[in-house]
Amino acid sequence: MKIFKGQSALRITLKTFCDLDGINSAVIRYRKPNGKKGELAAAVGDAETGIIFHEVIEGEIDVSGWWAFWAFITFSDGRTAAGEASKVYVWLEGK
Repeated sequence: MKIFKGQSALRITLKTFCDLDGINSAVIRYRKPNGKKGELAAAVGDAETGIIFHEVIEGEIDVSGWWAFWAFITFSDGRTAAGEASKVYVWLEGK
């Protein structure tokens, strides 16, 4: 399924491969095609299998090209873990 610039009917889902019971926070970090970095608040979908997700809202997917998304977890004891980046191409509508 293609993702399009400006799309808001989208859920970004990542698998962390670690148990997320009792974590302090989860975010999905990203790097846009123009190099700008940021993060999106994430919810835990399945703590046991390590699934997190973010429901995209209007305006978040605002640049076409190759995006990178990765999980960033902060555990209750302050330790942190970053996941491996997944690259996704965002298309211009009509292409």
